[in-house]
Amino acid sequence: MNMKKITALEVQKKNPNRVNVHLDGEFAFGLARITAVWLKVGDTLSDEKLAALQAEDAREKALQQALLFLSYRARSEKEIRQNLKKHEYPEDAIEYTMTRLRDNRLANDNEFAHAWVENRSTFRPRSRRALTMELRQKGLDEETVKEAVANIDEEALAYETARKRAPRFKSLEWSEFRKKLSEHLARRGFPYSVVTSVVTRIWNETHTEETKYEDEELT
Repeated sequence: MNMKKITALEVQKKNPNRVNVHLDGEFAFGLARITAVWLKVGDTLSDEKLAALQAEDAREKALQQALLFLSYRARSEKEIRQNLKKHEYPEDAIEYTMTRLRDNRLANDNEFAHAWVENRSTFRPRSRRALTMELRQKGLDEETVKEAVANIDEEALAYETARKRAPRFKSLEWSEFRKKLSEHLARRGFPYSVVTSVVTRIWNETHTEETKYEDEELT
């Protein structure tokens, strides 16, 4: 059996959470301090033990990378996997990381889907169809997507979106007002029936001294 002796363990200057391992007088690899905590100079390690240490280190590094990735915003499981693959972590390290994240409720596609819909509805309202497409692109399964968008009130979201946008069109005549505001809502995926109803409602609420309109076909 091929054995190698640890001749030095040095904390990295740029990253004090990692240790450089020297074997038989030469630098061999770096390890997380938490992984290297049981090692000491003079220990002899087999090829099998060395491989196990490096695999453990890869898992630890993958987990830290995933936590960094999640620190910016919530992510779907697909997004986390893609990020780890981009950083070239081995498959077993990725699976270990996903398990750890699920166990700690840091990776949960159901919760992610609901959080995504809630965030969009608050800051950038979209139609049910548009949100469905976004969640599918995040890699979520159909059941999860369907459940997340089931209770969306498109009329309410479209109204709030139009209400915030309408002031910039207040000086326009009805036909141009309707065209501009309808296009704004359509770009966010709201269906035709919702758009016509909301645009008419907003006009009537903001032009109380002028002609009121009933819902009508857009031309």
